[in-house]
Amino acid sequence: MALLQHLCSAPLTRAIRSRSLTLSSRTMSTALTPTRVAHVDSHVLLGMSEQELQQLSLDLGQQSYRGKQLHHLIYKRKVKEIQDFSQLPQAFRNDLQEGGWRVGRSSIHQSVTAADGTVKLLIKLADNRLVETVGIPVEHDKGSFRLTACVSSQVGCPLRCSFCATGKGGYSRNLQRHEIVEQVLAIEEIFKQRVTNVVFMGMGEPMLNLKSVIEAHRCLNKDVQIGQRMITISSVGVPNTIKKLASYKLQSTLAISLHAPNQKLRETIVPSAKSYPLDAIMKDCRDYFLETSRRVSFEYTLLAGVNDAVEHAIELAELLHEWGPGYHVNLIPFNPIEGSEFQRPYNKAVQAFAAALESRKVTVSVRQTRGLDASAACGQLRNEFQKSPLQSDSNNLQPQLDVPIAC
Repeated sequence: MALLQHLCSAPLTRAIRSRSLTLSSRTMSTALTPTRVAHVDSHVLLGMSEQELQQLSLDLGQQSYRGKQLHHLIYKRKVKEIQDFSQLPQAFRNDLQEGGWRVGRSSIHQSVTAADGTVKLLIKLADNRLVETVGIPVEHDKGSFRLTACVSSQVGCPLRCSFCATGKGGYSRNLQRHEIVEQVLAIEEIFKQRVTNVVFMGMGEPMLNLKSVIEAHRCLNKDVQIGQRMITISSVGVPNTIKKLASYKLQSTLAISLHAPNQKLRETIVPSAKSYPLDAIMKDCRDYFLETSRRVSFEYTLLAGVNDAVEHAIELAELLHEWGPGYHVNLIPFNPIEGSEFQRPYNKAVQAFAAALESRKVTVSVRQTRGLDASAACGQLRNEFQKSPLQSDSNNLQPQLDVPIAC
């Protein structure tokens, strides 16, 4: 789902990206451009747990404490090349390289900094694909500092929402776990600060790559040491995946890109809504809350003259109350992108929408747009460097649900 398709609104908003995918189990493989699950590389150190690194050390004839050293070098010192593991014996480093192992860090292809301090990175992967990640710094009045990393989960996005720059750039494949984790490490290096919050709101639909997303979530929590409550997973809604996510009982936030208070309007904004009706999504969200006790957040991108009327707010409040407590609405004024027919609403309309929800006892926040001068809308910066839309190169587009790990 992306940053939001609008990536840059304060905790980055992937909401805008309301990925529109035709995902019914019968039509998913034909309605979307087929895509590769990922070019799986099993010889990457980044993403491995300390226990796995200890076992690797033992397998290569070293003592287990070498695995702890590897863990420290990768996650604390953020060393990018095996030969720079100076704390390790040269023979061990040689064995790792001869065995085909690599750290798994990629180069930064482009960096753009906005006037408000938001930094957008374009990362070049091992296969020369480009993905975006955004760092959003917020300094509070009392001196506390928050640094949010908005990470991508796919190379491009197959949902192709009409107001999303990522969809216009095409789609290639899922990201592997290390390609997600490295985005957070890259943000930490740029800011020379620890990332405090992670939002899966960058390029791609996380629920279509749930296996790698859950594996990356484990690594970010256990190895990079970011609290689960500081992590948000955003989705436009993919059938059968909300229930799967609930089974992991994560303490992270689920954010659903809703963008409309009724089925008819949502289908015009989010094409995938045809195969995942609003009532079905709301039922799954209610069940998610009951199973996890975690409040669901609804991302609602405000498009001028489309879904931003007070009447829409009233209808949205009625919808939420119908399905019970435990919901929060995050309003996201549209972040303009080149070639889109949609417009950003006036601030007066945004405030009126929020007031209508609040008066009906719906918890609401308005996302502060960040990085407008840094091509911050999801997919915009990548599209400046990649002029031709990506073509997927596989014949399989299925949600990756088999995640045999504990979180």
